[in-house]
Amino acid sequence: MSYQPTSTLLLTPLDREAPERSRRLRALGFGDRPDTGFDAFADRLADVFAVPYSIVNFIDENRQYFAGLHTPAGTHTGRHLTATAAAAAGSPGPAARVVARDHGYCPHVVVRRKALVLEDVCDYPRFAGNPVVDEIGVRSYLGAPLIDRTGTALGTICVFDTEPRPWGRAGLEHIKALAGELVDDIHRREDGLLRPRYGGSAP
Repeated sequence: MSYQPTSTLLLTPLDREAPERSRRLRALGFGDRPDTGFDAFADRLADVFAVPYSIVNFIDENRQYFAGLHTPAGTHTGRHLTATAAAAAGSPGPAARVVARDHGYCPHVVVRRKALVLEDVCDYPRFAGNPVVDEIGVRSYLGAPLIDRTGTALGTICVFDTEPRPWGRAGLEHIKALAGELVDDIHRREDGLLRPRYGGSAP
């Protein structure tokens, strides 16, 4: 697949499922506050992939919300205080975890309903112009959708780095498998089956 360096390719993809996703997220009680279980899962992602950033990200009609977040505290640079920078700077509240839908690559993953591998975002004009490149220094990205039993793509899990990363086929398969594990955990929460598998309390 080739990408042409035109401004239209920098737009957030059209998301026809956003209204239904928003309803589903409200029913689950996700997408408006931090969650210790999802934070623990983000910590696990960061450890597995040896990355400074990892996210459990729920996306509604208007925004992205990082319900689970791992950042390297104190190492951020950039022109703007973004959700990850704010969290790393000691502002872990809900507002610090919200970003617009045009930031980052997770909206593409949700609309495509497929994992996305960007070993070096600068190799793809479609993605190299995204605000997170300048604001956080994102250089590589690996993400997979969270598709629940209703067929709704709730959001994503993702990891990213400020350096190019050769994720490879193994990385792709691993993050897809971890997305499946987290979806199973979400179903356990919905069914009221005790605590989330990754620690903390159910929201």
